[in-house]
Amino acid sequence: MAFTPLHDRVLVRRVETDEKTAGGLYIPESAKEKPAEAEVIAVGEGARKDSGELIPMSVKAGDKVLFGKWSGTEVTVDGEELLIMKESDILGLIS
Repeated sequence: MAFTPLHDRVLVRRVETDEKTAGGLYIPESAKEKPAEAEVIAVGEGARKDSGELIPMSVKAGDKVLFGKWSGTEVTVDGEELLIMKESDILGLIS
């Protein structure tokens, strides 16, 4: 199933973090927080101004982004857990 977000929404896949700390300790699954780093899978066409003019998206598929801890709605697409969020929930691009 192909999924295309509408308007200024973005579909992202969380990027898994290391299971080990810098000091070499392993972090158990129960103590881990969900990562706030993701890869953009698909983007909508963008928001519209009151005049109807299209505001283009700042992110594109393949970008790595950082987003807020409580951002997005979890969805399952083709058996994979993904997030849908507004572009404004994205804090920035990771290079």
